Parts: sequence; structure tokens; C-alpha cells
Amino acid sequence: MTVATDNLIERSSVIISVFSTTPGIGKTIVAINLATGLAHEGYKVCLCDLDLQFGDVLNYLKLDSKNTVAAAQRDFLDHPDDFHISNFLTDYTQGNVTFSILPAPLYVFDAYLIDVQVVTTFINKLNHFDYVILDLNSMFSALNLAMLDLSTVINYVGVIDFLPALKNYKVGYDTLIRFEYEESKIRLVENRADSQKLIESRDVERLLGESFYHRLPNDYPSVNKSINTGQPLMFAAPDSKLTKSFDDLVGLYTNRPKSMLQPEEQKTSSGGGFFSKVKNFFGF
Repeated sequence: MTVATDNLIERSSVIISVFSTTPGIGKTIVAINLATGLAHEGYKVCLCDLDLQFGDVLNYLKLDSKNTVAAAQRDFLDHPDDFHISNFLTDYTQGNVTFSILPAPLYVFDAYLIDVQVVTTFINKLNHFDYVILDLNSMFSALNLAMLDLSTVINYVGVIDFLPALKNYKVGYDTLIRFEYEESKIRLVENRADSQKLIESRDVERLLGESFYHRLPNDYPSVNKSINTGQPLMFAAPDSKLTKSFDDLVGLYTNRPKSMLQPEEQKTSSGGGFFSKVKNFFGF
């Protein structure tokens, strides 16, 4: 199996990290619905909640489990020769969709005990899955950098609705490039792309020098229903534009043709206007 990268690198397990430099912009929603869509296509999927302090994957799906990455680490360190990562995975099943979850620790203090090398070992032990989705927190921590190193694709999510968010997104992208991650590995994904805002997507693309790989529309009612019912969008709001857009994103990662157009945006001029203000904000 291959992932849709420019070089079509073959590997037995495709690792997609869902990363952002701004918290609270829907990163976990993206990770859950990527996992759901890939599982719906028949792939074997594991979603790892590596937002160690405040991971919400289990809460979003209304699941409960004491089998977390912290519990897995304790067992691994106590019994390294008799350790099975499968014992610490929790399955989500609805209809014909099933995917596994490696949950975040239950307690914040456990996050400080997690060893980067141990987590790396766990991810490598998930190699029997077709896709491994990593839900990371919004930091360039040692753990996140190790996970980004492992990743086939960095799904870099942003909500570009005001200048500080744009600043964080650009700084994060520049940092990824500075850390020598290949540009073909970084997929720019804009969330809430068609919401009313002063900053237009084309301005962001010009500022970054890179086009968005995918643009997810704003659909608060569907997301709210998804969270309140504990269901992925596919089940909570099957006919919503956001559900269809996630289906397109899954299609991009599986080389399946797109089924809909990207969210519409207003036409922008080639210079001046708000883009000039954006350039001035960044000092060029």
C-alpha cells in the first residue's frame, strides 16, 4: 500500500500526524474523522492520542478506558519481554466502521512520566495497521518532534481567522522547514476555511509560498452535534458539507478522486489591500 505523496514512498504502515501550532482549532476533530474515513474505506486504522495532558479522543467518542499510553508504558517497563501493545488499545465501532485507539493518560501528572523512546517503540509496534493517526498537541516538544520524524505525512492544521493565528501558523511552518522536514511531507490543511474573516486563504498561501493541500469548511452545527452525540461526523451529520470534505481529504490520502469542490473564497487582487497589511505585520 502507498500513501499519496509526491514520491509515493511504499511502507507497510502510513503514519499521519495531525499537528498545529495553535490549540483549540479542531485538530482532534480532524484526527477522529480521518481515522473514521480511512476505516470506512476498509483500512485497518489506529488513532493515537498523544496530547498527553489534555487528550480528548475518548471524551469526544464517549468511550472510557484505563488502558492508556501511560498504563502501556508501565507494563512495558515492568514486562518488556511479555508486552503486547494490542492489550492497551480501545476499539471504537459503529456500523461497519471500526478503528483502534491508544488513549492519552487519564491524569495530567502521568504526562510528565512518558518517555519519548518508549512511545516511539509503541508506534513502531503498530506497524500491522494500514494507517496510524497521531493526534499531537500544539508544541514543538521532544515527543512531537520524534513523532513528526516517524510520520509519512504531517497534516498541518490551521484556522486563519486573525493575525496572531496567522503568525503562529507561519512560524510553525517555517520551523518545520527549518527542521528540514521535506515540503512534500507537510500538508497544509485550513480548517473553517469559508468562515467570515479578513484574512483570505490566497493571502496565506502567498505569505507561506505554498498552497493549501485541503480546505475544510466551517460547519459548527455539525461539529457540535458530533461532539454532543459522541459520533464521528459520518454518523452524526452524514449529509453535511464538512462530512463530504473529510471524505475528500481521506480520498487524497488514499489516491481516491475527489467528490466535491473546495470551499469557495472571494477573489483577491494581486497586491495591496489586506495582503499588504499582512506583509507589514511580518515585517516585509
